[in-house]
Amino acid sequence: MKLVRYEAGEGPRLGEWVAGRIQPLPLASLPELLAQFEATGKLPASDASAAVAAQSVRLLAPVQPPRNLICVGWNYLKHYDESKGKREGQEVDLPDHPTLFTKLPTTIAGPHDDLPLHEAYTAKLDWEVELAVVIGKGGRDIPADEALSHVFGYTVANDLSARELQRAHGAQWFKGKSLDATCPLGPVLVTADDIPDPQGLALACRVNGAAMQEGHTSRQIFPVARIIAELSAGLTLLPGDVILTGTPEGVGAARTPPVFLRDGDVVECEVEGIGMLRNTVRAGLLRATAPAA
Repeated sequence: MKLVRYEAGEGPRLGEWVAGRIQPLPLASLPELLAQFEATGKLPASDASAAVAAQSVRLLAPVQPPRNLICVGWNYLKHYDESKGKREGQEVDLPDHPTLFTKLPTTIAGPHDDLPLHEAYTAKLDWEVELAVVIGKGGRDIPADEALSHVFGYTVANDLSARELQRAHGAQWFKGKSLDATCPLGPVLVTADDIPDPQGLALACRVNGAAMQEGHTSRQIFPVARIIAELSAGLTLLPGDVILTGTPEGVGAARTPPVFLRDGDVVECEVEGIGMLRNTVRAGLLRATAPAA
């Protein structure tokens, strides 16, 4: 099933995407749906008789995580290579464990929303296409061979990153990854039964139509099951938690010369079998304000 959150003048609703039309679901929020799914193992039927054309509504991010938006860094060998400044032919020592960091839930944006350039805070806003995992069944100390049974579904993410802020606050990435509206998700949430193998998906990112990233989840250093197992060790994952699983090579910061987003740039992020985000970056959407006293 392909699930969407959308707005059609009556507040956010849930629906099923079927051939370019949206069939409403009886539950109003994803937390309600996840609770029912965890209790019964079933999803409610959508109402085909009340279907609306997808282009007549505003698509929202398919999930707004209740607590955790967790990310994995350097999870593709060539991206690890380009980020570490290695050269072709050099031997690269792979990490023993995933590099983990968080983004704030206030970073979430819709799949077609205009996104702030944040020109008051950064001149180095960069793109990162990623496969995002949505947890359906919570748990702690989840074994890798059971991890995929805890996944409710998958969506597309763009982990927009302010590169100078990412490095300006010590050995952490939180600030540079958590500016408002820098994580569009969508356009749909594909349930796990329709993607039995998350390691078989192609990814791509284009800026103004030019190919910037092309990758495949089979080339992840740490596959989805390993990520969930390591992340949940001693830490309880909740239904609705979102995990971004890393980006392939081709980010702007690693190019020669570096390339960063500018006002009016159109960024398209796509994952095979799920769909495409298409966001325009705009200057002036958010302006600097004085800090609270």
